[in-house]
Amino acid sequence: MVKAYPPEFRRDVIAVARRGEASHRQVAKDFGTSETCLQRWLRVADHVDGLDPAFASTAATTAAEEAALKEAQKRIRVLEQENEILRRAAAYFAQSQLPK
Repeated sequence: MVKAYPPEFRRDVIAVARRGEASHRQVAKDFGTSETCLQRWLRVADHVDGLDPAFASTAATTAAEEAALKEAQKRIRVLEQENEILRRAAAYFAQSQLPK
């Protein structure tokens, strides 16, 4: 069965591993965890803290970024509606050009 570690313990291990004074293997050994467990904890912590560049776009956004995103999405909806109106108008006027 998998051993559950308390969150405080995980935070301490992650803090020591991030300092970089010892290898991940040594940190895991010192704290009695496996190296893969430590690597997983670090990956999750990097994601949560926004330090992982692979997840930079999913990191927590500021209020200004959220407002800008909401405004951009609103503008996209308006443009899509305008495009649909123009498409229908073009189809309507194209019908009058068809041979009878």
